[in-house]
Amino acid sequence: MTRRHEVLAEMGLAPVWRLRNKPVQEETKSPAPGWIEIKQAVPACTACGLHKTRTQTVFGVGDENADWMLIGEAPGAEEDRLGEPFVGQAGKLLDNMLAAIDLKRGENVYIANVLKCRPPGNRNPEPDEVAKCTPFLKTQIALIQPKLIIAMGRFAAQTLLSSDATIASLRGKVYRYEGVPLIVTYHPAYLLRNLPDKAKAWADLVFAKKTMATL
Repeated sequence: MTRRHEVLAEMGLAPVWRLRNKPVQEETKSPAPGWIEIKQAVPACTACGLHKTRTQTVFGVGDENADWMLIGEAPGAEEDRLGEPFVGQAGKLLDNMLAAIDLKRGENVYIANVLKCRPPGNRNPEPDEVAKCTPFLKTQIALIQPKLIIAMGRFAAQTLLSSDATIASLRGKVYRYEGVPLIVTYHPAYLLRNLPDKAKAWADLVFAKKTMATL
């Protein structure tokens, strides 16, 4: 059994479908200016009240020249403690999801959240918090220039698409955010609580892989 088959089994996804061979990557993009400035600006930000309760900001992690960009909602307790998005059990599941489509955290993948600070008690972000933090996310997207964005979870999808539609109604289509194609899927933390929807998340990943091959 290959490693990919193993991670699919761990995700509870069977039978295993074979994907087409990964397309030849384009020439690596040159690093864009501006990373130093934004990496200094985010930890120093006091634009909203979340700076009073955070342990630290969670900027984002991964390949700064990535074709794939994954965007979640906001840091949770572990992310706030460690300063990295998608850690803990949800992070392990995300890593398995990436491995299932021949991707790996930090290699042609960049991971970030809509908010860079944890809302107290993991409550939903407030509109003013989103408004104050969105310029940071837009700057990250402009610097990375990803080919595809995957919005993970209801809040991220609704925020990026300015919609109140459900995940179920948003899945399976290609949208655009800041000019970049965007696909919606479930957040790994949600999948840990709703195991039957892992199969739907796998379908979203297959759709994303096929979409990337056309970009």
